[in-house]
Amino acid sequence: MSYSINLGSWQSVFAVPSDVVDKHLKLAGGAQLKVLLWALRHAGSPFEAETIGEALNMQPADVRDAMQYWVETGLLTAYGGALTPAHADSPAVPFSEEFLPAAQPPLPSGKEDTPGEPPIPASKASRPLSRPQKPDSLFVAKRVQEDDDIAFLMQEAQVILGKAISNGDSATLLMLHDTDGLPVDVILMLLQYASSIGKGNLRYIEKTGIRWADEGIDSLELAEQKIRQLDQTQKAWSAVQRLLGLERRSPTAKESQFADRWVNQWHLPEDLIREAYERNVDAKGKFSFPYMNSILERWKKEGIQTLEQARNEKKPSQKAYEEEQSPSYDIEAYERFSIFDD
Repeated sequence: MSYSINLGSWQSVFAVPSDVVDKHLKLAGGAQLKVLLWALRHAGSPFEAETIGEALNMQPADVRDAMQYWVETGLLTAYGGALTPAHADSPAVPFSEEFLPAAQPPLPSGKEDTPGEPPIPASKASRPLSRPQKPDSLFVAKRVQEDDDIAFLMQEAQVILGKAISNGDSATLLMLHDTDGLPVDVILMLLQYASSIGKGNLRYIEKTGIRWADEGIDSLELAEQKIRQLDQTQKAWSAVQRLLGLERRSPTAKESQFADRWVNQWHLPEDLIREAYERNVDAKGKFSFPYMNSILERWKKEGIQTLEQARNEKKPSQKAYEEEQSPSYDIEAYERFSIFDD
């Protein structure tokens, strides 16, 4: 299906730089695009952050952040109290001085300068490529411009997830790379895995990525091994969920461990798992993963591997009852030595 727009039906139009579509449309967030379009529509008229915020239902701080984003990307330049297009002679966008990025004081070095020590070159001191906290949108934009691998990561993430990623999502992916040390190809594999199991939200991806970093998963080979392990654990949980008639839901970490232990590590037959479940409910009146695990663990230690062996086993309560009811004397010996014998 093809589309066409009849410009004659509109009363007025305004110019949008081609670079916005060609270079920034994929990476810019919705808030940044809205602020830019509003500013371009009102080019030639001074405005404040509060004015844009009221028109777009945004906080003034978010408006300032969005305007500074376009300055940092190089689309606009701050010059003479106005935001001027960087590579065009179109009218400047007047703005309040509050949009200008404030000069940042030098970070304390933790010690005073020692005589005789050369000062740290500015080029090295002002080039942080990673941050301990989640980076802001301006820092993300700078990294995308400076590093082709980061730009590729952001573009592929949108393709894999099937949606435009927000500023916060971009910051999360950058943090997994810069702060947690995951290579780009490992992050992309994580995105593909998360999307394949219906968990393409960045919260899950961030938690899983941090866990992978803690486990030292820093190569495609290790990532593939981890994904195979996760797949086996998920299959084990699905089997246990079906056997026990549990509602369809995501398991807790402990529940996943129990399911993985019973199915993948101990290789227990399904009917034996079901028998342990029924005994658990009979004994406690409700289901409990730890209690059921104690039953299966005892059977494993005693070598019980089939349903028949489990059912032939005397229950602890039955054993105690039989011992309690058994006579504490020898009947035959009593009869032999009875005082009533002649």
